Amino acid sequence: MPQFAANLSFLYNELPFMDRFAAAAADGFKGVEYLFPYDFQAAEIQQRLQDNGLQQVLFNAPPGNWDAGERGIACLPGRQADFRAGIARALDYAAALGCPRIHVMGGLVPAGVARDNLWATYQDNLAWAAEQAQQQQVDVLIEPINTRDIPGFMLNRQDEAHRVVQAVGAPNLKVQMDLYHCQIVEGDVATKLRQYLPTGRVGHIQIAGVPERHEPDVGELNYGYLFKVIDEVSAACGWPGFVGCEYRPSRGAVALGTTQGLGWRQTLA
Repeated sequence: MPQFAANLSFLYNELPFMDRFAAAAADGFKGVEYLFPYDFQAAEIQQRLQDNGLQQVLFNAPPGNWDAGERGIACLPGRQADFRAGIARALDYAAALGCPRIHVMGGLVPAGVARDNLWATYQDNLAWAAEQAQQQQVDVLIEPINTRDIPGFMLNRQDEAHRVVQAVGAPNLKVQMDLYHCQIVEGDVATKLRQYLPTGRVGHIQIAGVPERHEPDVGELNYGYLFKVIDEVSAACGWPGFVGCEYRPSRGAVALGTTQGLGWRQTLA
């Protein structure tokens, strides 16, 4: 069975954010991830990690103006200064939290702009971010995201992401392989795990049921089978990563919604 990390932006939403660390630890998680830490002091988060014996696995670099609809700025010409300031802030948090990887969202393709005209900016920004992160031994991750959840997102397919990683050529630039997004856009998930995990270019995996993004035992994907594939390929190639649980709980009482939906960890083993 893979080692799982609780995504605290999705799980335990019945609790205030800073209380979710203890809840995840009580449910047996050893790692945590979330979207953004920047509303809190890094020292405060680090104390929660330490108090609960948790490893910070992943968080996102600043995405631009999230409330205004931005979903990353890495691909946007003219936003390089904002991008670099965001990476610097993310690396400060990564150092304080002992986090080995940050996810850099590509951004939305602007109206009237051909996506092909954005690749150069995207790759230049990622090369710069990877160079900065390498100094802290931090991986920079890019994630293909389906166009139903985020219409117009720059990066949608696994093969696209791997081409970007290969084109940039930085050893610490890797792909965040979310099996939920992969199934919606492409399918053939097991084959893609077998194809890409041995390359060393996958830095992290995330899961959720398809199509509702609930628990992994709900929906069309056979996660019991996929977990065995991850274990099999990891044993053969030495892939050491976490599998992030980035789903919306669907079960249980309001006060215990997340915990009561965690039975999949036993039934899918």
